[in-house]
Amino acid sequence: MLKKLLLVCVLCLHALDGHCSPPATSVPLSEAERSYLAQLGPITMCVDPDWTPFERINEAGEHEGIAADLIQQVALRLGITIRLHRVRLWSESLEASQQDRCQIMSFLNQTPVRDRWLLFTRPIFSDPNIIITREEQPFIADLHTLRGKTVALPGGTMVEERIRKDYPDLSVIVTQSEREAVTMVSERKADLTVRTLIGAAYAIRKEGLFNLKISGQIPEYTNQLRIGVHRNHPELREILDRGVATLSDQEKEIIWNRHVSINVQQSLDYRLLAKIVLAAALVLGIFTYWNRKLSRLNRELERLSITDRLTGLNNRMRLDECFDREIQRCQRYPRTFSIILLDIDHFKQINDSHGHQVGDQVLIAVANCLQGNLRQTDVIGRWGGEEFMVLCPETDLEGAMTLAENLRGHLAATAMPPAGQVTASFGIATYAPNDQPQDMVSRADRALYAAKHAGRNRVHSEPTPSKPELT
Repeated sequence: MLKKLLLVCVLCLHALDGHCSPPATSVPLSEAERSYLAQLGPITMCVDPDWTPFERINEAGEHEGIAADLIQQVALRLGITIRLHRVRLWSESLEASQQDRCQIMSFLNQTPVRDRWLLFTRPIFSDPNIIITREEQPFIADLHTLRGKTVALPGGTMVEERIRKDYPDLSVIVTQSEREAVTMVSERKADLTVRTLIGAAYAIRKEGLFNLKISGQIPEYTNQLRIGVHRNHPELREILDRGVATLSDQEKEIIWNRHVSINVQQSLDYRLLAKIVLAAALVLGIFTYWNRKLSRLNRELERLSITDRLTGLNNRMRLDECFDREIQRCQRYPRTFSIILLDIDHFKQINDSHGHQVGDQVLIAVANCLQGNLRQTDVIGRWGGEEFMVLCPETDLEGAMTLAENLRGHLAATAMPPAGQVTASFGIATYAPNDQPQDMVSRADRALYAAKHAGRNRVHSEPTPSKPELT
């Protein structure tokens, strides 16, 4: 990393001194290609007017940014003239491109929707997408865990298209720009946004939004930014692709550094440069240490938030999440699913006779006994007080009865001094079409109390409602 930082600093300094300008590589074109380009004339280009530092249309109506510099290099090497199609909004650029009022789009990801009217060159620039939240939000390992959260996203982007498809439980708020999306998170008008690393870092620094942080990354959403060419011009796409191929990684690094990095003085002061590098290394080391420590703390906080403090089992919140997920799976696919609800028999007598400390020891011992005799796919948690619940995926009523009877037997045979023998009563319910969690819990609860009234230390179930016949 230190070597890379040195290389970037030197490249920037040389670029500012004029000693490191990109080589004027010329792309050889055939007579037919030159004739085609001459007949086509100036190429009209649509851009994102407000996507700093990647690109924007400035106050003078000019295209500037990383995309502008990269595409200018391609144009110079191909000997073509590119004319900017001026717009106010990204949505206007998309509309103009779809209508072939501009032959190319400067800097965008390839998606199935865009494939309908665009052909794409090879990637001209890459940048990862990250999750941006306020600083109090813990680390986000998986967006699927954020049910019902709001995410601010610029409309008509690859990220908006994929988030809607991949994470339907998130509520999308469409914005006009990346800056607006990041600002909404800062002002608590949205819970998060998913943006490019370079763009987010630039916006946070420039706007002073220091109550935000990077809370995760989505590797599969890495931006592979390309030039999009309208499908009416396949020859132009082939020619541009050859121009893009001539851009070296060093040239791309110089260009993005020009727009993102802090300005460096013109004359090369090696002592100042050494101080900068040492300071950067120190900051990087501190950042890495705290980032790892924060990640560990976030993982521990996440574990504690879903764990019952006494027994170490899943808590009620975690059980509810798993319960909802199983219900949704059964509603989508023809699968089966059962729950086992159990309650420790005469638990009040244990507390009254031996004290609450012994009662807590019994709860822990029961939890360990149950967990040690479950199948790998089962999910167990403390439902409340002396009640426990087991979620049994892919398990019909007969299978759940067998499992519950096995748990009952092991529990009754396990000595728990000083309380002695401890037993439990079990109630079972199996998923029926259109069930909600409360429906299954109600049936399991009735079966549990039937087991209590029948003498305790036994397993009961309630018949599953039959599916209504269609007429």
